[in-house]
Amino acid sequence: MTTLIICALIAVFIPYLAKAPVAFAQNKLEGYDNKHPRDQQSKLTGFGARALAAHQNSFESLVVFAVALAVVIATNNVYQATEMLAVVHIIARVLYCIFYYINQDILRSLVWLVGYVSAVAMIALSL
Repeated sequence: MTTLIICALIAVFIPYLAKAPVAFAQNKLEGYDNKHPRDQQSKLTGFGARALAAHQNSFESLVVFAVALAVVIATNNVYQATEMLAVVHIIARVLYCIFYYINQDILRSLVWLVGYVSAVAMIALSL
């Protein structure tokens, strides 16, 4: 259970950690506009746009992973396999952001798939 809780904690932090490169890119774009950050984000290109997409996708992924964790815990299917899938999910999500930042689209898509499948597998193993 501890592994799942640690993975949940990391998953909750990932979207906020993924915001740091976005803020960096915004700062390079006429300074960070704290009054209208979303307007400024819409003007980002290149690295900044990719960082923003990674940040936003991290929130989207969090929902799927949270459901998977809830199902595993609620059905009392906390086993080594479900814990390993949770760890795989976290690693895939970190790699996803990195590959997005460095513009490696094929690798990014592959690790996205690994992360998604790991969360779905957690649910499937709980049936």
